Amino acid sequence: MPDPGFSPLQSSLAAAAAAARARAHTHAAGAETGGVALPGPPSAPVPVPVPVAAAVAVPVDAPVAVPDDGPGGEPITRHVGEGAGAVRESSPALERILRGPSGLGTASLHLARREEPPVSPAPETAVEGNPIPGLYYHPVPEPDPVRVAEVSRRIKRWAVDEVEAYPPEWEDQFDGFSVGRYMVACHPDAPTVEHVMAATRLMVAENVVDDLYCEDHGGSPVGLGGRLLLAHSALDPVHTTKEYAPAWAESLLSDAPRRSYRSAMDYFLQLATPSQADRFRHDMARLHMGYLAEAAWAETEYVPEVWEYLAMRQFNNFRPCPTLTDTVGGYELPADLHALPAMQHVIALAGNATTVMNDLYSYTKELDARGKHLNLPVVIAEREGLSDKEAYLKAVEVHNDLMHEFEAAVAELSASCPDPRLLRFLRGVAVWVDGNHYWHQTNTYRYSLPDFW
Repeated sequence: MPDPGFSPLQSSLAAAAAAARARAHTHAAGAETGGVALPGPPSAPVPVPVPVAAAVAVPVDAPVAVPDDGPGGEPITRHVGEGAGAVRESSPALERILRGPSGLGTASLHLARREEPPVSPAPETAVEGNPIPGLYYHPVPEPDPVRVAEVSRRIKRWAVDEVEAYPPEWEDQFDGFSVGRYMVACHPDAPTVEHVMAATRLMVAENVVDDLYCEDHGGSPVGLGGRLLLAHSALDPVHTTKEYAPAWAESLLSDAPRRSYRSAMDYFLQLATPSQADRFRHDMARLHMGYLAEAAWAETEYVPEVWEYLAMRQFNNFRPCPTLTDTVGGYELPADLHALPAMQHVIALAGNATTVMNDLYSYTKELDARGKHLNLPVVIAEREGLSDKEAYLKAVEVHNDLMHEFEAAVAELSASCPDPRLLRFLRGVAVWVDGNHYWHQTNTYRYSLPDFW
């Protein structure tokens, strides 16, 4: 499979980039380029790739701002000549970025590009970090091992000692989840370990709810609504009379999901503003509504149409995670910018693309689970009459299409609203998307690939 490269620029930049390169040969060294540059985080423990949020769509006659270094520190521009006659010229690293996306289903993203005949990928197995063949993604640097170790130590102590999230016999599964590596990869700009821990506790709590209420460890669709509502009240407190408030407060300690939600939210509130906390509560309500739709289909043994399944997955998805990016990063995206329809479009696409990616990596795991587990390949196979392999490969295309839509939406919003806070948030969401894939790709304890290649 061709190397997809680090966060490539969208094809809408191709003409503008060509014009900018041509102008660079006629300008003196040190000439300033236009466009919008993303502000860096206050502290970044590891280097991160140039994110898609830096790919601002601009008119053909406008200059293009490009960073000085490419992946791995390779210069993407260089000065040729000396003095007033020097020119700034692009290097192979910049050319690689400007080529745009490659991989399954990307030909339509290029206005004029002649493709080589496709090459069938060699068979791949889930051997430490093999990605799904044909999947569109961006590699990321390995997360900081020191921070990973510290987050892993703290989260296990929290899960075991503070909230008793799981019994001792599930310890291997908790360790195999590798949540410390997961969250450090998704939030490399977090200024402190405690900022990473805010996201890590919430991630573990959400998985405790999913496992114990919905799926792996005794979960059931029967009565799920009541359980979820009471668990949600650990995030969104009940305002009731003095007579009944103590009983509600006591109920928050009655099982592992509620204990986990209550504790994780208490820690989160120490870092989040009221607006950020309210945003998170709304996103968790969306998630729980998605759980309920899937449970209703399970109770009636209904296999949804593909579009219905994708609608459900817009709610039962990763959305609460990337919307934490500013809290974890130690800053705030104002509520009016977060509420922009274009921003909501970006966030929804990020959640949808990563959730379909999760369907693909967890495909074989879910086939081995008890009962019929809905995921996109399964739904496509049944509703569109395709073989398992054909349905899986079509689901890969759906993921790739969503990723390209996400990147185009980021570029458009970056150009139309170049507020530094908004740009930084977009950058964080893009890095989260890439880190989320990294964890799925490398977590061979949980995931293995089907034998379709």
